[in-house]
Amino acid sequence: MIKMVASLLLGSALTLAAPGAAAGPGGLKGRAIAGVEARTKLAQEINDSIFSFSELGFQEVETSRYLTDLLEKNGFTVERGTSGLPTGWVARWSHGSGGPVIALGSDIDGIPKASQKPGIPWREPMVEGAPGHGEGHNSGQAVNVVAALAVKDLMERENIAGTLVLWPGVAEELVSGKAFMVRDGVFKDVDEVIFTHVSNNLGTAWGAPSGTGLVSVEYTFAGESAHSAGAPWRGKSALDAVELMNVAWNMRREHLRAEQRSHYVITDGGDQPNVVPSRASVWYYFREQDFKGIARNFAIGNTIADAAAAMTDTKVTRRILGTAAPRHFNKPMAEAAYANIKAVGLPAWTDDEQAFARAVQKSVAAEKQEGLAKELDKFEPPLAEPKSGGSDDIGDVSWVVPTITIGYPSNIPELPGHNWSNAIAMATPIAHKGVVAGSKVVAMTVIDLLTKPKLRQAAKDYFANVQTKDQKYEPMLSATDTPPIDLNRETMARYKPELRKYYYDPARYPTYLDQLGIKFPTLEKPGAAPASD
Repeated sequence: MIKMVASLLLGSALTLAAPGAAAGPGGLKGRAIAGVEARTKLAQEINDSIFSFSELGFQEVETSRYLTDLLEKNGFTVERGTSGLPTGWVARWSHGSGGPVIALGSDIDGIPKASQKPGIPWREPMVEGAPGHGEGHNSGQAVNVVAALAVKDLMERENIAGTLVLWPGVAEELVSGKAFMVRDGVFKDVDEVIFTHVSNNLGTAWGAPSGTGLVSVEYTFAGESAHSAGAPWRGKSALDAVELMNVAWNMRREHLRAEQRSHYVITDGGDQPNVVPSRASVWYYFREQDFKGIARNFAIGNTIADAAAAMTDTKVTRRILGTAAPRHFNKPMAEAAYANIKAVGLPAWTDDEQAFARAVQKSVAAEKQEGLAKELDKFEPPLAEPKSGGSDDIGDVSWVVPTITIGYPSNIPELPGHNWSNAIAMATPIAHKGVVAGSKVVAMTVIDLLTKPKLRQAAKDYFANVQTKDQKYEPMLSATDTPPIDLNRETMARYKPELRKYYYDPARYPTYLDQLGIKFPTLEKPGAAPASD
């Protein structure tokens, strides 16, 4: 594989390297790969430990404590409580004077009601009703920490100047952390950002991907209580206002762009039927594909909320819970990363791993049940007209510093996403192999950025002269908005005592599956009829 790495990099249009950056056994990249492989066990322990904590956004207490302690033990200086986020932090390590500042980020929060035992292809929560890693955010920090430690060794040995910065995406499932960090200048001295996210393949992209940005806002209506049967005419129903707002928004959808996405949940509908609700709240996501579209739909939502309050003689206030800018990724950085992706390639999946992946796909009635990816994702230009879809607050970061996202193959294709089934593979050999593959790519790309001034300049030129030439960042947070750190607090307080019983102990068990007594691969539920050919 080392020879393959060297030949691919020599053939890349972005081989602007200083001597020694090649991936041969004596080159920096070859030694970075070796450094990652030497930390395979650490990667597994980080991945499995965070999986076992199963923490929701803003409540990633055990996860952040574990990671910051680990980084401090490895020489990083850690600032905690970043941007008013109790579980936020920034870890820094520098060598020499000058050199680029390269930041590595990945999300850390889980999904509500996604508790799931890993390594079994059927629904079986560890704690009924509890959260779990039903997207796979337990894995990204393992990718980054291992890559950073491998590069750190090389920077010290080869006297390479630069700074490594590690940080977590807090409450990404609430799209509610990164915009506060951007607003507060956390990235003001950063030259490039490499973000990592779990995937079922190894890939990256440039330009504007399919998807949306959004504003997340909760509207709270205040009315007057009364006896619902005895004197309803004396009440002013806040719930009526919520329902009127929702009806009006659903009517308005027909007259919005087809590309918009919007959703709501009633977070407070009153106390009990015989009391006219004096307070009620509804939480909206307004999604669109550009800054103007997001602002336009948010303004429409505000108008409808005000109208609902006027119709019910109630008062309305609103609280922004989070924002996410539309994403835009850096082309030169993505090109360099994809050269490294081709060099690393997909993991060599075993027959057992493929059989397990197909069993999981069968369990969720996936349309395709072909197992794990066998070919790399293609590196193609962005669509001329990107499709609508989900959001990620890495978008805010991408508008203030050259940024890419690298996806790594730690999960199974054809799963529904944000679902218990997406947790099944995330503490198995599939996740562990994907983490190591991703870590190699990240380490190699960091070396590119450290040793190739022309690449760094190309990234800056693209950011200044292409990405932000006609569109500048339009933040949606005000100076007075604060992170909604109360979210998920009660849920985690309810489930944490039971979840704590399942925390991974790497000193006693080689893997989390060993601790749970799960044999890999388990393909059928005990007592189930054997599958027919």
